Amino acid sequence: MPRFRMTVEYDGSPYVGWQRQDNGHSVQTALENAVLSLTGETVSVRGAGRTDSGVHAKGQVVHLDLTRAWVPYKLRNALNAYLGLAGERVAVLDVRAVDDGFDARFSAIRRHYLYRIITRPARLALEAERAWWVSKPLDHQAMHAAAQRLVGHHDFTTFRSAHCQANSPMRTLDRLDVTREGDLIEIRATAQSFLHNQIRPSPAVAAGEAGDFDTFRPHQRATARLRPRAAGDCSSSKDYPRRTA
Repeated sequence: MPRFRMTVEYDGSPYVGWQRQDNGHSVQTALENAVLSLTGETVSVRGAGRTDSGVHAKGQVVHLDLTRAWVPYKLRNALNAYLGLAGERVAVLDVRAVDDGFDARFSAIRRHYLYRIITRPARLALEAERAWWVSKPLDHQAMHAAAQRLVGHHDFTTFRSAHCQANSPMRTLDRLDVTREGDLIEIRATAQSFLHNQIRPSPAVAAGEAGDFDTFRPHQRATARLRPRAAGDCSSSKDYPRRTA
């Protein structure tokens, strides 16, 4: 069966997350419904990673198998048409035919996440579902310095969700950079893989430590004061070996 790799963008606000669930509508279900409407085939669309409720994606990579060898751009356009008719906040950006050895999840060698914080006195209107609003000033340089303590190979037990299914809490974080442009602070993380909810506490750790990062406090204290919202979280892209790209 022909296999296709797709790059997908979505607004996570109305969804219960990426994964198909019984308690609401998911991004995976939206894509599978569009495929069913187009082809009449019930397929499983496999993603490179799972995003939680309210988390967005600029470059989620998925794969699926179809019985027909579609021209990639025609498949992209047809799926987008059905997604639009269904009122979904999902768009297929790119489709490529790949060999059956490609797996969106297991072929990925790096994953990138972006977290956005807007610091200003006034609440957010246009960016309400795109960023975490913090009304007090934050020192992004101090945040960056604090964040570097999380880079490397560590036990992230206290960061992961109680629902995390990973066998080990050990992960290697390759990058956790904090930058600022005006009121916008961006936190970018890179790793081969992440634990469930591993990244979302990180902005609170950095923000909580920004005023006193010489004494590193447990992240639970920082997140108790500052609770990052899913709205600021975005799965930005995935990297793959050239031969599977």
